[in-house]
Amino acid sequence: MFDGEWVVDAHVHVPRLATVKPDWLEWADRFSGTHPWRSVYDDSGDPVPERVDALLESEGVDRALLFCEYSPRATGIQAIEDLLPLLEYNPERFRLVAGVNPHLHYPAVAEVERQLGLGAVALKLHPVHGAFDPRSRDLHAVFVTCAERSVPVIVHSGTSSFPGSRAKFGDPELFLDIIEDFPSLPFVFAHGGRGWWYDTAAYLALAKPNVWLDLAGLPPKKLPEYYARFDFTRLAGKFIFGTDWPGVPGAARNIGALRELGLPRAVWRDVISGNAGKVFASLDV
Repeated sequence: MFDGEWVVDAHVHVPRLATVKPDWLEWADRFSGTHPWRSVYDDSGDPVPERVDALLESEGVDRALLFCEYSPRATGIQAIEDLLPLLEYNPERFRLVAGVNPHLHYPAVAEVERQLGLGAVALKLHPVHGAFDPRSRDLHAVFVTCAERSVPVIVHSGTSSFPGSRAKFGDPELFLDIIEDFPSLPFVFAHGGRGWWYDTAAYLALAKPNVWLDLAGLPPKKLPEYYARFDFTRLAGKFIFGTDWPGVPGAARNIGALRELGLPRAVWRDVISGNAGKVFASLDV
């Protein structure tokens, strides 16, 4: 908890280090600053569940969504199976998020169903790192399944600095037809349209009840600048807190920085946990 309020970090990566590319490690070291993220790993580069759990608890994180990712072009492989020990160690704090890449998984819907069977409570798509168009026919059945099973979809939106990425697939507008075709299915634009598409992501979040923005990787003090064309307090009503751990200087620091933006306490509370609770029902916050 932070200042007496529940905290949900809705965007966390805890891969085995041997499975990711050197660029991922460099990114984590550069953006974490002095945050001791490597302390949760053993000498072989595998996460130690009790260490991960203790570090997040020390940062005030009550619930954490753990991402897998299958992006051999860009960051490497973060297999969902490698996250199972964390879920088993503390099923109260940790939740799994499925991930598919239609270049690797065919049919993609079968892999989604397999990962949901492992306990995933949401699906993350990364068109930028995976270099795929989210409008691909191969993904239609995925959205149908997620809608039928009430599984929220998280989508990377915006640019990425990793070699092998394809930034053009980070445009939130690519999802417009999908959002309208599945109005009851929550879509969370991770990174809030970072880079060229802040306005597009913000407009969709305000215009579409099923669209939300996660703040992963965005410095909180910069948010009013990034979304300067919008009523910031109103837009914050669609924010979901996420860090992109380990590429941040710590969850507690970012939560404190969000508090300093001067949002009404009820809005700030929704940003750090309430909105996540609305989208991800299994969090029980």
